[in-house]
Amino acid sequence: QVQLVESGGGLVQPGGSLRLSCVASRSIFGIGAMGWYRQAPGEQRELVARITAGGIATYADSVKGRFTISKDTAKNTLYLQMKSLKPEDTAVYYCAAGPYYSGTFRPDSWGQGTQVTVSS
Repeated sequence: QVQLVESGGGLVQPGGSLRLSCVASRSIFGIGAMGWYRQAPGEQRELVARITAGGIATYADSVKGRFTISKDTAKNTLYLQMKSLKPEDTAVYYCAAGPYYSGTFRPDSWGQGTQVTVSS
């Protein structure tokens, strides 16, 4: 497992942008996959985007074309660049890391979450 600390959340107007960061306590090289989940009030936690050790990224349909996940292994950091934000993107965003096999991401480490609020 690895300790994860998110930052970068905040209040932004619709159409605006934010970049979330997630710093890991150790090298992320070799971690099966890392990803971003979000949970809105009264909703289940959902996978927003994930990136495998090999750099393959996938996205939820709701964020395709607007969000970009990336990682910097030299800085042990995962990013989520969010553009064209909508009110429905409002949620607590969580960084996650863990094994990835049989096409499934199985996180075993979680950050504490960072709040993203999209409102005018």
